[in-house]
Amino acid sequence: MNTIVPTSESTTPATPLRPDAWYRRVLGDGTTIIVAILVVLTVIFAATQADALSAGVITDILNNSLPLALAAAGGTLVVLTRGFDLSVAGVVSLTNVLVAVHGGDGPWGALEGAAIAVAAGALVGAINGYLVAYWKLQSIALTLATMIVCSGVTLLILDAPGGNVSDFMTYTMTDRIGKLVPVALVIAGCVYALWRALRRTDWGVGVYATGADETAAVLAGVPVQRVKLLAYILAGVCYGLAGFMLTALTSTGTPNAGEPYLLLVFAAIALGGTSFAGGRGGVAGSMLGALTLTLLQKVLFSTGVSSFYTGIFQGVVMIAAVVVAVFFARISNRGEAHA
Repeated sequence: MNTIVPTSESTTPATPLRPDAWYRRVLGDGTTIIVAILVVLTVIFAATQADALSAGVITDILNNSLPLALAAAGGTLVVLTRGFDLSVAGVVSLTNVLVAVHGGDGPWGALEGAAIAVAAGALVGAINGYLVAYWKLQSIALTLATMIVCSGVTLLILDAPGGNVSDFMTYTMTDRIGKLVPVALVIAGCVYALWRALRRTDWGVGVYATGADETAAVLAGVPVQRVKLLAYILAGVCYGLAGFMLTALTSTGTPNAGEPYLLLVFAAIALGGTSFAGGRGGVAGSMLGALTLTLLQKVLFSTGVSSFYTGIFQGVVMIAAVVVAVFFARISNRGEAHA
């Protein structure tokens, strides 16, 4: 088997950077743009709401953004391989009602609910990944079908909002550790740390290689089929965790709970700078994109803007972020050409 050549997205270049190369990396990094947007929104929010930076408000924002951030992290893995996973909405709904109906009380009950959610998400992801990778089915068509199937199964389990969510899930999973660190921040940090570890493995390198040029990846010895299969499985796991945290946040199971995520996940991915052409981006940017969308809602509410305009502002911010990212990327590439 040939040696897999790491892409520039997955490893640090062996040669030292030129002294003037730092700005090209900054301008070409979509994460930099989303951080800048977050800073601006935070300043506006702090100026319009007195307790904006209090522990309670920060915890509330992180709790509300976590399900979307987890779902966006999963969707990013598939997008990096140049695929699209529309099953996210169905999996989030399915795991939401499964946890609400079958989850138990106390810590062990929450652990049981998480295991159910992860198993369900991984199963759907494995089906998607196997059919896309080995049967060469179109990811959009297939995952749309699995989303519809998941939505149908969800209605068989729970046809109206309900379920029995334990107090441990409702309060402890959305609280702060030691009254200082939000549990949501710890969970997001663990997911990001896992991603950082995985992207340095052969599989992580293969994800970027497959998304950048699948034919070249095959010629380089990348096990493209296994790379795609694992990407979809891990995506399903993230969707399951998103449904689990959504259950803890809402304290109920709702058959259509995942519907808003169908569009918001891809909005968060785009805001985070991940290319839908595959091979460029990462989980961190997508999770920050989810946080940005949530914070934007808070800012609009605090400034007295009607909720009817939320979608409009979200779309405008996303378009602006994408345009700025493309503009900066061209500046970066132009600088490299003249270097």
